[in-house]
Amino acid sequence: MKFASYEVTCPNCHQRIKLTDKEHGYEPFPFGGHFEDDDCLWSYVFAECEICRQTLVIRRRIDEGSGHRKGVFEILWPALERNLSDAVPVPLRQEHSEARACFNAKAYTATVVMVRRTLEGVCADHGVTRKPLYAALDEMRSSGLIEGRLLEWAQELRVLGNDAAHFTGRPVSSQDAKDALSLAEALMDYMYVFTAQFEQFRARRTGQSPNDSDTGDS
Repeated sequence: MKFASYEVTCPNCHQRIKLTDKEHGYEPFPFGGHFEDDDCLWSYVFAECEICRQTLVIRRRIDEGSGHRKGVFEILWPALERNLSDAVPVPLRQEHSEARACFNAKAYTATVVMVRRTLEGVCADHGVTRKPLYAALDEMRSSGLIEGRLLEWAQELRVLGNDAAHFTGRPVSSQDAKDALSLAEALMDYMYVFTAQFEQFRARRTGQSPNDSDTGDS
């Protein structure tokens, strides 16, 4: 049996790495390793990034007929990126997806610029169109849409985006770009997912009869 090598992007360090059976010692999972599905033979294996040492869970299709193990090669864990909730409007998900694409291409300056655009989109989606962006964020706070730590996050992302949009001679680090993506995701989760979930929870509680409410100590 001959073994091919594959190039993949590590979900942890985002570096292109080459994986081979011989060098990285692939081992099947303890529960068997090989499964047939839709006339294909799949192998589920562990591997390790040669740069950051992140453990990877990989699925690949085995083409036994040609004597090679090749075909579909997919990293199952950790995920390359997290999907935003469908509760987040499509245009904002598209903006954020472009920001992630920039990050995966190591275009870190472009990443934070796209994150700033996403912030502008969040404001516009809530009917806040004041310029510049810091004024729009202040209006979001005055309207009770964001507060406290979230406003601080949003303002820091705005400043980072401003710096990236102008030539300063200071490159944007991969960690800053990664943090910007994560903070933007948290902001949208709060505004579109958790806020709605809390409102639904509160509406259910308000609609309960007194006999349905808790009788324990307050």
